[in-house]
Amino acid sequence: MQATETVPVSTPPIKRRVLAMVYEGFLLLAVEMLAVLLYLLLTGNRQEAVYQHGLKAFLFLVTAAYFIWCWVDSGHTLAMKTWRIKVVQLGHARLPWRTAVIRFLLAWGWFVPALLVCGAFGLHGKGQIAIALAIGVVAWALTAFLDKDRQFLHDKLAGTRLIALPKRARA
Repeated sequence: MQATETVPVSTPPIKRRVLAMVYEGFLLLAVEMLAVLLYLLLTGNRQEAVYQHGLKAFLFLVTAAYFIWCWVDSGHTLAMKTWRIKVVQLGHARLPWRTAVIRFLLAWGWFVPALLVCGAFGLHGKGQIAIALAIGVVAWALTAFLDKDRQFLHDKLAGTRLIALPKRARA
């Protein structure tokens, strides 16, 4: 019987995870630009309030589909793959759909509190919203320092974790 060698699982540094998020933002922008184009073509570029709200709902669903499908299919998005990061759940070869949906919804913790503050205090200027979002993102990122494995709060609550993938060996 041959002994199997286990590779220790490590958490990617917070800096790498934040850089992957920035890259993810650029990729998501491209995905959502295509989604907006599709929506405008399907709705005939109608500008009534119901269509504006419909666009927001459509973009939310496109974003959810993008992340959830990537996490369930391979455990990472393109940005996560580039930065050698994978999302896993102990005991599962792949992230179950239910867990991926829960993780997606909990990940809105990066932004929702700041947006609620903006709404509660009537902050509408781009600069005000940007400052509120920056404070919210930094506060959420700091939650990793409260966890012994340096996992973000949404991963802890969803029962998932980010792991660092090893560099590929050159042939």
